[in-house]
Amino acid sequence: MEYRAVGRTGLVVSVLGLGTMTWGRDTDDLDATDQLADFLEAGGTLIDTAASYGDGAAEEQLGKLIGTVAERSDLIIATKSGVGTRGGQAVVDASRGNLLASLDASLERLGTSWIDLWLVQAPDPHTPLAETLSALTMAVRSGRARYVGLSNHPAWTTAAAAAELRREGIELAGVEMEYSLLQRGIEREVIPAAAGMGFGVLAWSPLGRGVLTGKYRHSIPADSRAASAHLRGFVEPYLNSSAGAIVEAVATAADGLGVSPLAVALAWVRRAPQVASAIVGGRTAGQLRASLGAVDLELPEAIAEALSEVSAPHPAYPERF
Repeated sequence: MEYRAVGRTGLVVSVLGLGTMTWGRDTDDLDATDQLADFLEAGGTLIDTAASYGDGAAEEQLGKLIGTVAERSDLIIATKSGVGTRGGQAVVDASRGNLLASLDASLERLGTSWIDLWLVQAPDPHTPLAETLSALTMAVRSGRARYVGLSNHPAWTTAAAAAELRREGIELAGVEMEYSLLQRGIEREVIPAAAGMGFGVLAWSPLGRGVLTGKYRHSIPADSRAASAHLRGFVEPYLNSSAGAIVEAVATAADGLGVSPLAVALAWVRRAPQVASAIVGGRTAGQLRASLGAVDLELPEAIAEALSEVSAPHPAYPERF
């Protein structure tokens, strides 16, 4: 397992992170235990979770494994706050009060006194950015968070946040963003901002929400996310003809290299500039093992360039003037 610094900070993480979006809901205690044990055995350190995953159930499940399957010192825990439910409806609330209350609840569920990387999960149009950043500052100064960052925020907000936090003597360590051969939007502004401002990128869904594994090339498996009532909408945006062409290119490359499409898709993301870790997960331990087994593949330059060309986003004004 390779290890990389998150941006220009001293936070070092494994190049593959273990995602827990399905924990506490689709992933039972036995599979969660096996996943964490396999991940640690492979040299993994970064565990990604969120207060919103299963309304806290994922954090609770992880907390049960700390001290049994893993020592706290062996883990780099990243968790996110700011997204939740009220009256059965999803809400974004990045106010200082809500963020700090959510952080304290996460610490209790996880059974730890600190979070290695605490991120605001989504932009809140109703809360001033300065107020959101004040919560991050308070978390670092109180010792509840070692490093802080943002998730799913546009580049201008992230750059403004990085500049404001730096004036407070705190570095914005990283951003967690969707990034794969099927979603390359962050290349337009987020990755250049990361290079310029010095923060790192954690790539979520590097397998294109599972589509780049090739499992949906001919049908929708009954046990897949696309067949799940609560995850179908997550996968459907990439079940179209344009995504299908990219999936076929990945499958062709995989056949030529004698590896799986999953391995090719992961290798392409890992080689991207500013990416510190690609976050992978699965409902079962077997699905995770497929990703862990692909961690060492290095793509030949010609294949990487061909995949980049076939999946290239279409830049427009002002990126291309």
